[in-house]
Amino acid sequence: MGDGWSGGWWCTGVRWPGEAPELGWRRGGDRRVSVLAYGTGLGFRALGERHCVGARGNVCPLAAVVPGRSTGGRCAECARLDRAHSVAADTLADDPRTYRVYLAWFGPGLVKVGITGEERGAARLREQGAVAFTWLGRGPLMAARRTEEVLRAALGVPDRIPYAGKRAVRGRLPGAGERAEAVAELYGRAAALEGRGWPDSLERLPLEVVDQVEVFGLSGTPAPIRSVRELVDGGVVAGRLVAAAGPDLHLAVTGGGGGGGGGVVVLDTRLITGWDLTAETGNGVGVGVPLIDIGGGGVQGGLF
Repeated sequence: MGDGWSGGWWCTGVRWPGEAPELGWRRGGDRRVSVLAYGTGLGFRALGERHCVGARGNVCPLAAVVPGRSTGGRCAECARLDRAHSVAADTLADDPRTYRVYLAWFGPGLVKVGITGEERGAARLREQGAVAFTWLGRGPLMAARRTEEVLRAALGVPDRIPYAGKRAVRGRLPGAGERAEAVAELYGRAAALEGRGWPDSLERLPLEVVDQVEVFGLSGTPAPIRSVRELVDGGVVAGRLVAAAGPDLHLAVTGGGGGGGGGVVVLDTRLITGWDLTAETGNGVGVGVPLIDIGGGGVQGGLF
């Protein structure tokens, strides 16, 4: 966070409208966007308590306080309202838009099939942190949803992949050729099912592997070793942005008073929504919030 902003801004999270991540901000009715660039500094301090971010663009009527570790950032009622209007809730059967079915690869053994509105392009794949992907088909919502279900069952892939799993493999990805081969092999298995569960109204699309390693800045950057568990009142997160994938920002930090050397810390920006944040310039290289060792260690509570 920079640009000389004063306090009072709430972060609304990371968006990927193009090939550069953006942080959204809200203060009352004002909204702003910070376009993030790799190699630049990013720092802020959290103040007070974390409050519900509301639902569907509306302010939470209760101004409810929510837990620091919640990646949803919403109270129970706002979470219910937000979910009820999502495509995943299967409540939009009459949606006239065209949807696409995709095959997303996050790392060895981490694959999912999903759908997204065609007008959104690959934004959904960037939002999920898909390292590589290919489109499978396009058509009406219910045909896309049916195909998604058939392929999940046939390929034996889950409907969701926890971000902890994605982070664990992000620092040790195979080469571009191997990534493309993995996606192509799965595409072949999916295509072989056409006529055995694919709705006639869904048009199959040709294999075209899209690799997003360069978009995310993951090529040649150090593997992350810790991630932020939660923010706390007065807690500082500051470092140099070296990569980003989905909601995760990879920040290079140096050693500090907590003992430990330098390294890359992952900040899941879903954890910072609903906090009152102020810009933190200082030395720009410290993290003063609880951390989790991605390598399987414990929790660190001080500055890393």
